[in-house]
Amino acid sequence: MSGASSDADASASNHAKPADAAVDSLRYVSYGEEKESAYLPAIRQLISKDLSEPYSIYVYRYFLYQWGPLTVMALDEGDNLIGVIVCKLEPHRGGPMRGYIAMLATKEEYRGRGIASKLVRMAVEKMIENDADEIALETEVDNIPSLRIYEKLGFLRTKRLHRYYLNGNTAFRLVLYLKPGIPYKPTYPPEYMGEDAAQSSGAGLMDEDLLVRQVAQMRLEDVEGEKHSITGNVS
Repeated sequence: MSGASSDADASASNHAKPADAAVDSLRYVSYGEEKESAYLPAIRQLISKDLSEPYSIYVYRYFLYQWGPLTVMALDEGDNLIGVIVCKLEPHRGGPMRGYIAMLATKEEYRGRGIASKLVRMAVEKMIENDADEIALETEVDNIPSLRIYEKLGFLRTKRLHRYYLNGNTAFRLVLYLKPGIPYKPTYPPEYMGEDAAQSSGAGLMDEDLLVRQVAQMRLEDVEGEKHSITGNVS
């Protein structure tokens, strides 16, 4: 999807920047069904400004109804929506438990203040608490601010998706591997995902998805000896 391709913490705009105190006073809360009437329209309006393709109300409900606790909102003192990240978490093709960052956006005048980075970190932490093995997303290849956010947190570019969006723009798929060996964990196409098929085959298919994982694992193990954490530290 393209929500993760928002400008996130982009550079300064023509809008007046809020004071530091206004940014420091933001509250970060999870979405819940009881918040739908107050925040679903605001979420849709905020995200739609930066989307590479339009989403219907049903797309938002698909994520929010099933994985509401993985959606994190940044609210100001008046409970106005300033930023939001929308995610899901489910098994990926019968293999790893994959978190997915579907949408990320902040109000233009608040960009460049670390809000998007904090939303991503909080969402990653929530998915880790729910036993995620990896987290994936797509973002446009020229969206440098978003790429910086994710790569500082350890996400790797695993695939270039030519003309991925409806507007014709190309995307990078980025993945954050959270556990050792996850890139080597086999995945199955839909017809192989049943328990009987998995038992009879004994192993997953060596398809493009698994090859991409293994290449990324090699990069993870041999990038100048560096290891990344979700806090952005490099050890």
